[in-house]
Amino acid sequence: MSLSLVQSRALLGLEAAAVTVEVHLANGLPSFTLVGLADVEVKEARERVRSAIQNSGLEFPGNKRITVNLAPADLPKDSGRFDLPIALGILAASGQIDAARLAGHEFAGELSLSGELRPVRGALAMSLALHAGHVVTQLVLPPGSAEEAALVPDAQVYRAAHLLDVVRQFLPQGADAAEPAEGWSRVTRTAMPAAAAYADLADVKGQVAAKRALEIAAAGGHSLLLMGPPGSGKSMLAQRFAGLLPPMTTEEALQSAAIASLGGRFSLARWAVRPTCSPHHTASAVALVGGGSPPRPGEISLAHHGVLFLDEFPEFPRAALEALREPLETGTITISRAARRSEFPARFQMIGAMNPCPCGYLGSSLKACRCTPDQVSRYQGKLSGPLLDRIDLHVEVPALPPQDLVQAPAGESSRDIRERCSAARERAVARQGKTNQALQGQEIDEHLALDAAAVKFLNTAATRLGWSARSTHRALKVARTIADLAGAHSTQITHVAEAIQYRRALS
Repeated sequence: MSLSLVQSRALLGLEAAAVTVEVHLANGLPSFTLVGLADVEVKEARERVRSAIQNSGLEFPGNKRITVNLAPADLPKDSGRFDLPIALGILAASGQIDAARLAGHEFAGELSLSGELRPVRGALAMSLALHAGHVVTQLVLPPGSAEEAALVPDAQVYRAAHLLDVVRQFLPQGADAAEPAEGWSRVTRTAMPAAAAYADLADVKGQVAAKRALEIAAAGGHSLLLMGPPGSGKSMLAQRFAGLLPPMTTEEALQSAAIASLGGRFSLARWAVRPTCSPHHTASAVALVGGGSPPRPGEISLAHHGVLFLDEFPEFPRAALEALREPLETGTITISRAARRSEFPARFQMIGAMNPCPCGYLGSSLKACRCTPDQVSRYQGKLSGPLLDRIDLHVEVPALPPQDLVQAPAGESSRDIRERCSAARERAVARQGKTNQALQGQEIDEHLALDAAAVKFLNTAATRLGWSARSTHRALKVARTIADLAGAHSTQITHVAEAIQYRRALS
C-alpha cells in the first residue's frame, strides 16, 4: 500500500486538535516533502525520521518520492511530537507494518537518530483534552510522557521506549514475531503521595497581624498585598502561603498539571502540590500573561489553583501590572493573535510584596527614612488605583525588634491554620457553591447576611474613605470570609470592621 494514515494531536493552548499524518509513496525522483503548516522543528523531522528508521534496522524507501501531509493544512504544528507518527506512516506505506492495525491508536513522540523515543511537551494536556472531549483512543507515548498522560482517569496509555517497540506491535499478519518488545507496556495511574509538603508558617516569628491576613486570604481565595521595610518577613510569609490552602482535588490537580505540562515544567513529584510562581520583577507582560505563536501559558496560568507571588511589586513594568486586572476579576486570560485565539485558565491567588518607599524605611522605628514626600508619592503611584481596587487585603508588615526576633516562640503551624481555612471554605461552598472571592453581583447580597448595624457602619466607612463600588464589594467579601472563620451565620459589625482595616495600608 502506498498511502497510509496515522493519527496524532496538535496542541493549541489546552485544546488537542486532531491531526492526520498522511504519507504517500510514489515513483519519481527520490525526495522527502513535508507539508501542512509545519514549524521549523517539525520540518527537521525528515532527517530524524530517516536516521531513526535506518539505525533501527528497518528499510527506508529512499528510492521513492515521499510526501507527508499534516492535515488539516491550516492548523499550526510545532515541536517534535510528529516524529513517531511520520515514521510509522512511512513504514505502513511501504508495507513493513500493518496500516489497518494503526486504527484506534494515536501517537506522539520525538525520535532520536538511534530510534529511541524522547518525551514531548504537553502529554498530560493532550490526554486531559481527550478525556474532556470523551474521545476513546489508545495513546502511544515515550517514557516520561506516558506517565503524565496516565494520570487522567480512564486513559488508555502505552509506553514505548524505542521505535522498534512500536513496530513490533503492528507487524503484518503472518510476519515472524521477533523477540518481545521490552520497552512496550501499558501504563496505569500510579499511587500519589498522601499529602503535599510545604514550608511551615511556624518558621515566621511574630507578625501576628500578617499571619491573620494570610489565614483570611487562604480561607476566602482573596488576593493580598504585603507592605513593609526590608527584612520584615514579607517573602517568608508569601512563600508559605500555599501551605495554608486546602488540599487540591483531583480535578484541580489535573488542571494545574496540564498547564505545567504545556510549559514543560511538570514532574510527578509535584503532583497535587499547589504551585507558587514568583517571576522576577523585570518580567514582561508577555511573560506574565503568555503569548508566542502558537500561544503558550504565562506565569499567571502556571499559577492556576496556586499562588502568584510578585516581590518588589512596584518595580514590575507598568504594562505587566495592568495586564493583571482582567485575570484577577475573571480567572481566565485570552490571548488573541491574527490567526488564532487561545484561552488559558488563571484562577490564582496573588500576593504582592513592596516596600513603603524607595529606601524602604518609611514609618520604621529602627531606621530613618531618607526619601522625600515626592519620591514616596511617585513610588506608591506606580500602582494604579484600578489595580489596587482588585486586591482584597492590604497589610502592613512591620519590622521586628532584634529581641523579639530572637526570643519569640515558634508560631502556629501551617497544618492547624489550614484546618481552619478548609473548614471556612467548606462552609462557603456548602452555602453558595463557590469561594467568597468568586461572588458576583446579586450573589453578594444573597449570601452576605449583613445585620443592620454592619450595613450602617459600612456605608459610613465607605463614604469617608471614598471607596469605589468594587472596593466596597471586596471588603464585603472579606467580611463574609471572616464570619466563616468565626463560624457565624450572619456578617456582623465586628467582621466588617476587621475587613475595613485590611484596605487602609495605601489609602
